[in-house]
Amino acid sequence: MNINYSLGIDIGGTSTEYGIVKNDGKVVYENDVPTSNFNEASDLVDFIYNDPKIQEQMNFIVGIGIGAPNGNYFNGTIEFAPNLKWKGIIPLANMFRDKFHKPTLLTNDANAAAMGEMIFGNARDLKDFVTITLGTGVGSGVVVDGRLVYGHDGFAGEYGHIRVIPDGRPCGCKRKGCLETYASSTGVVRSIQLLDSDNKALSSIIQKENPTAKDVFDASLKGDLFAAEIIDYTARILGSALADYACFSSPKAYVLFGGIAQSGPDFASKVKVYMEENMLVIYKNKVEIRISSLHDSNAAVLGAASLIFSQLDKLI
Repeated sequence: MNINYSLGIDIGGTSTEYGIVKNDGKVVYENDVPTSNFNEASDLVDFIYNDPKIQEQMNFIVGIGIGAPNGNYFNGTIEFAPNLKWKGIIPLANMFRDKFHKPTLLTNDANAAAMGEMIFGNARDLKDFVTITLGTGVGSGVVVDGRLVYGHDGFAGEYGHIRVIPDGRPCGCKRKGCLETYASSTGVVRSIQLLDSDNKALSSIIQKENPTAKDVFDASLKGDLFAAEIIDYTARILGSALADYACFSSPKAYVLFGGIAQSGPDFASKVKVYMEENMLVIYKNKVEIRISSLHDSNAAVLGAASLIFSQLDKLI
C-alpha cells in the first residue's frame, strides 16, 4: 500500500482540532486550539499553515479534509453557522486550497465523523447508519447504501435543528425547541438551570461555578441524584428523537460520537431504552446504538482526514 498523508481539520464551536493522518489511520501529529482565538477564518488558515509540524510534512500531504458546522460539501463553504463567530458564507475550502496548494474537501462535521467511522471506526461493517455528533451542538451524518446523503444543496443531515419540543428552548439558529438545545453538551448545561427537581438544591452541580457537561456526568457517577436526572432527561429527549428519525432512513445503527457519547455505555443504554419505547413497531429491536470506537482525542481529525482518503483516486 502506498503511504499517503492527509491533513484533517475539525472546526467546532469550542475548539478546532487538526492533525496529519496516515492512510492506515495512524495520527502522526495532532494539535488543538480554541476556535474563538480567530476573529476571521483566514486567521485560522494562517495559524495552521504556519505550524512548524505541518510545514515539516507539507510535501507528503496529499490533501486537506475539513469538517465544520453548516459545512456545504458542494460549495466548500461554511454557511451561517450559529455556533461560530464567523458570520455569513465563508469559502473555507478555497481559502485552504489557495494557501496550501493542496486539494481540499469540506463537509458538515457530522458527515466527516460518519466517513471516519465508515473507514476507520465502528461502522466498517455497515452500509446504512447515522452518526450523531454530540458536542457544542448536535449533528447527523446520514449514510444510505454506503453513501453519505448530502441532499440537493449539500445541507442534508442537520438533525440537531429538528424541533423536538414545541416552542421550547431558544436555539442559536433563531428557532425554538431544536434537539441540540437539549442533547448537546451545552444543552446538558442548560438543563442544570432549567430542570425542576426535588434534588436540585442539594446537588453539587448547582454549587459549582461554570459547570460543564462532563461535570454533570462525573457527579452522577458519585451519586448526585439531580445530575442523574439531567442525564436521564437528556437520554429521553435524544432516544425519542432517534426513534422518529428511524422512519426517515431505517438505519442499522446510530453511532454516537463526541464528548457525551464517550461518557460511557450507561448513557447509550438509556438512549436505547427510550428509543425503543418510542419506536414505530416495524423498526423495534432492529436499530443498534453504538459508541464511536475512534479514540476520543483524535476521532474528529480522523473523520476529517477520511474525506481525502475516500476520494484519493479522484484527487491525485
